[in-house]
Amino acid sequence: MTPAHGGPRVRHNDYGTLRPPAIGSWEPSLRVSVVIPAYDCADALERTIPALARQTYPSELVEIVVADDGSRPPIEVPGARVVRVADGWGRGAARQTGQLAATGDVIHWLDSDMLLAEDHLEAHMRWHHLIDHAVVIGDTLFVDEPGEEGVQSEYTRKTLESTRRLKDAGASAYLSHTGASTSVRAELLRAAGGVDTGLNMAEDTELGYRLAQTGAVFISDAAARAWHVGPSTVMLREKEVHRHNWSYLGDLIPDLRWLRNHPRRNWLVPYVRVEVAATTYEQTRASVDSALAGTLTDAAVTLVGPWGKLTGERRSNLDDPLLDLRLLHHLYAHEPRVVFAESVPATAAPAPFRLSLPTGWVLGADTLAKLVRHADRDLLGLVCAALAEDAGGVVTARLERTAAFARAARFDGAADDLVDEMFGVEWVSGGEYGFATAEEAEPLAGDPAKWRALAAQRLEEVKELRAEVARLAAEVERLSAEPPADTDVPPGPIKSLIRHLRSAG
Repeated sequence: MTPAHGGPRVRHNDYGTLRPPAIGSWEPSLRVSVVIPAYDCADALERTIPALARQTYPSELVEIVVADDGSRPPIEVPGARVVRVADGWGRGAARQTGQLAATGDVIHWLDSDMLLAEDHLEAHMRWHHLIDHAVVIGDTLFVDEPGEEGVQSEYTRKTLESTRRLKDAGASAYLSHTGASTSVRAELLRAAGGVDTGLNMAEDTELGYRLAQTGAVFISDAAARAWHVGPSTVMLREKEVHRHNWSYLGDLIPDLRWLRNHPRRNWLVPYVRVEVAATTYEQTRASVDSALAGTLTDAAVTLVGPWGKLTGERRSNLDDPLLDLRLLHHLYAHEPRVVFAESVPATAAPAPFRLSLPTGWVLGADTLAKLVRHADRDLLGLVCAALAEDAGGVVTARLERTAAFARAARFDGAADDLVDEMFGVEWVSGGEYGFATAEEAEPLAGDPAKWRALAAQRLEEVKELRAEVARLAAEVERLSAEPPADTDVPPGPIKSLIRHLRSAG
């Protein structure tokens, strides 16, 4: 049983529509490589490897790869192929070394201190035979000693309960991706770029995010039972782990908006990548500058044009036929948020959104932020903004969700139709979202910091006015409770209000 191209279609992350075969009732064909990163843990492996030998999944379809990350003495374990980490060190380097050495159709990550139920691999693999873009997460319980019943981590328990085991987790399902017992097609892992070897912690969350951008469906299978011997590092040192990991993940996972609360700095992975075709200097500059000046500050621009034609031979400075292209290249050569491309990239990954902006159209200050909010409200895969109509048809700006189009590419058919089926597509009016032509748009001027300061000042004024209103309301209440003679009531609004209260009472 192997899936057709793509397999059944899943909307968002609701894998409840899939019908995997019952354990023990099907014939597998895919090979699985169990990859175990290891460092000075020979004792733990002496428990883990024998448990793998007792699996119900056919042994001829299973290989075990232990990636030894510099153990002293080097690890030698019967029943497994040991590869040494030669480039770098740490969990990221070990995972990548192991998966590069693996030969299976599926990579099954496993921590060295895990014990598996005998049908664990089979539970995982039935999903990979059903669809080719599944990321299966085992049901891991923590025990102090082998043989105990165990408990889930509190974070995992709450997440699974609140999301119907990730079926309702939407775009955030990847946050449950761990390396303890997770499996993925080798092809999907390669498409995501493999494991970041520079991460010695948080590499599983970061990989989960990039797998999500390839269109993965994250499946939490209660039947894939496993036990982790001893507490995790997060259980023992949660605050320290978060302090460490968040310093890395803010740069790498733009979805974690709360890690990007600085108003001015640049980030490695943009939240929205705006694509603009290079035409005339003035029209192109207007479009690019508007994308860089919005309230969504972690946007970046891909400027598409024949940049390879720009050479250094003698030319007429003012009559150069490539003058506009040359001026644009000079203008943005040192802007870190602008990259130059010869053609439109196949994907915006790892950025979660791509906006295709017609040259000569500009974004309002809040256009990108409003479009993303609109897309996220219903987890839409595509928001089309109608800008104008000309002889060629409707001029459109398109906000595409990277994960949606990556998943659609796994199936045969029109991409927009497939995205509509699995994520949803909506049309909006460009004018309502702040789009304008370069000629109509307000000039980009002013300092965003000044506007933020002014907004803060206005908020303080609002607080003061509300306090004054509350004070006056209390005074009115006091005067109306024990109304003095009319001659003693001060003239003006309060007297009129008291009379109104009397008549209403």
